[in-house]
Amino acid sequence: MSKISSVLWILACAMTFISCGSDSIGDSYSEVPKDPFFGSPIYDPQNYELTEKGFLLGRRLFFDPILSLDNSVSCNTCHDQSHAFADHNVPFSMGVDGKIGPRNSPGLFNLAWKKHFMWDGGINHLEVVSIAPIEDSLEMNIPLREVLKKLNQSTTYQKLFQEVYGQGPINSFQMLTALAQYMAQLVSNESKYDQVLRGKSKFTPMEQQGFDLFQTHCQHCHTPPLFTDQSYRNNGLSSYRETEFGRARVTLLETDRHLFAVPSLRNLAFTYPYMHNGSMRSLEQVIDHYSDHMILHPNLDPFFKIEGNVRRLQFSKDEKEALISFINTLNDYEFIKKYHFSE
Repeated sequence: MSKISSVLWILACAMTFISCGSDSIGDSYSEVPKDPFFGSPIYDPQNYELTEKGFLLGRRLFFDPILSLDNSVSCNTCHDQSHAFADHNVPFSMGVDGKIGPRNSPGLFNLAWKKHFMWDGGINHLEVVSIAPIEDSLEMNIPLREVLKKLNQSTTYQKLFQEVYGQGPINSFQMLTALAQYMAQLVSNESKYDQVLRGKSKFTPMEQQGFDLFQTHCQHCHTPPLFTDQSYRNNGLSSYRETEFGRARVTLLETDRHLFAVPSLRNLAFTYPYMHNGSMRSLEQVIDHYSDHMILHPNLDPFFKIEGNVRRLQFSKDEKEALISFINTLNDYEFIKKYHFSE
């Protein structure tokens, strides 16, 4: 083969790879996601078919600022893949016109197994979760009907929606289920912990020590393998704002004031700062909080109470290091670079 022929052959192979990577994902995302350790997913689309084109349409919408009032903010603006679909390491996200939200943007992964969404659990279906940021005045700040008007005025989106849902104007059901189909597939299950679970890796002695401590002190709230029990709890933060009701905003119960969703501990290396208010920037701060700094709150979780006082966990320096060593086994480096999730 001549030198010119070799170069042309290499270029042809490269173009074939790029073309296949960008245009087709096969049948990988045409069914409800599964994981043998996560249990049955809660996400259960009954009124629409999961398809490759539906996934790709949802992905396009997720990255498109057309969903905001002035075309400046997309879902990806506050949920970036390199940060496990959390925000870019800021306590609060910036929406349209530079407005700042009141809560930290969480990472988006393993959503197919979530019972409720948002820090207060105010939404209970993945198919409708996108309405909240779209219509929130501090985020995308646009009525859903106006988003649909913009989509229907786009010849590109008219074609894409017709390929998935057939002829007719684009409606909210189509837009929301396309987004849900994409978000449901954001599965993070390739961390070192997952490899240990599958018998393909082993913890180091320090990681094992941290895992043992975790089982004793942490897993009642951060239950493996999702590393959340999906409950709402008060963990003794000192920075609760009186205007922030937490779970009580949904239930209207005073006993739920300043209770927030227990987050997953997966991918914490990518999703700092931590807590619902983004008040802690490192895992050291988080563990120091439980070890030394919790305050007595009327709704403090019973696990942290003893004889009317705060039951602090009081980890030693070595124990803190071991816990962090284990928590770092939950970081999924494959997830944050997975090509099919990218724009």
